[in-house]
Amino acid sequence: MMIKFSFIFLCGITLHSLWGKDNLLEAIAQLGPKGGGNEDVVKHWISLKQMSSADIPILLKAMNQANDLGDNWIRAALFEILENSGENALPEDEIVKIIKDHQNEGSTRRTAFDFLLSHSSQVAQSLVPTFIDDPEPTLRREGVHLLLEQAKALEKKDQSVEAYEYALGKARDVDQIEKACDSLEELGKSIDLPKVMGFITTWEVIGPFDNNLRKGFGKAFTPEKEANPRSINHEGKNGLLKWQTSSTADRLGLLDLNQPFGHIKEVLCYAYHEFEASMDQSVHFRIGSKNAWKLWVNNELIFARDEYHRGGTRVDQFVLDGRLKKGKNKILVKVCQNEQTESWTKQWEFCFRVTDKSGTPIPSPYVNIISSSNFNFLYAFLILPPVPVLRPV
Repeated sequence: MMIKFSFIFLCGITLHSLWGKDNLLEAIAQLGPKGGGNEDVVKHWISLKQMSSADIPILLKAMNQANDLGDNWIRAALFEILENSGENALPEDEIVKIIKDHQNEGSTRRTAFDFLLSHSSQVAQSLVPTFIDDPEPTLRREGVHLLLEQAKALEKKDQSVEAYEYALGKARDVDQIEKACDSLEELGKSIDLPKVMGFITTWEVIGPFDNNLRKGFGKAFTPEKEANPRSINHEGKNGLLKWQTSSTADRLGLLDLNQPFGHIKEVLCYAYHEFEASMDQSVHFRIGSKNAWKLWVNNELIFARDEYHRGGTRVDQFVLDGRLKKGKNKILVKVCQNEQTESWTKQWEFCFRVTDKSGTPIPSPYVNIISSSNFNFLYAFLILPPVPVLRPV
């Protein structure tokens, strides 16, 4: 009788542990974006005491279904489990599998990497060379950071140039692209940075149109009504307007609209470009502007921002999902200037580029350097000293 009771009791503990884990994970998965459901998570938090380090992969995979708030709960749970587990071995192999599996969410893989880095640094460091083509931007950044540091450490100029070129072809973050370009130029290699980053540097522009009292932002002037706005001239603020070509040589593709139209206020203009795509594809439209603006692609409104001079213009300030069709794509940007006269409100400008979802420019102008490079990254990784891994900002 005592044996039977003990067996039932132990089974009860096991089932409670399983149910506790399931309830906690379900509560985390059900969290609302504004904190709805926090009470349920707190209620089931005690089940963490029944979890061991062997459960860490289960929690990491649960991040695939969690929102940002749920991710935070899971991160807290991971560290509490490890603290409760004492000297229990970390399931490194399972965590590495999660990091390597691109079917997992990027945030899941990044958290798994950070967790591994904190507790098994050498194993985590060994993965960094595999990140140079990673779809998760923060992991790709780690690989590129390693490339840049090792390119800097190479003593022979031709090897260093080749390594920086390779890094440039892999980099997607603006600061890393600039660092690679600056280093190449210091080594005597001329780089067309706007081309490398895929900026559209030549536009057809027309203006000025009236933006008195900022009413022009919401008013549909004729260029945004026409299926082919370049086919006709348009009536503007001071009479009939004609399209004109405006180009920029700015390092980061910034088109200064004060150049074609003068330093005027309470006005707006339109910029038009026909973008050739080799196939139908999902893309990111990346725009930077401190002015109010609207974007249309193939006569479809993609996004509108009615805000002026808040901060400066930044590359990739806004990253927008969209699609290109094979062949010609009509891009129309409306850029508005307001009535403010302070020195920091004089800018009337924008920059624009099209990339794939990883940030690679379309078309990629630097693919020839990637394919022709003989730089052996893995070899360099072996012969050069280790580089500290970046921590996410």
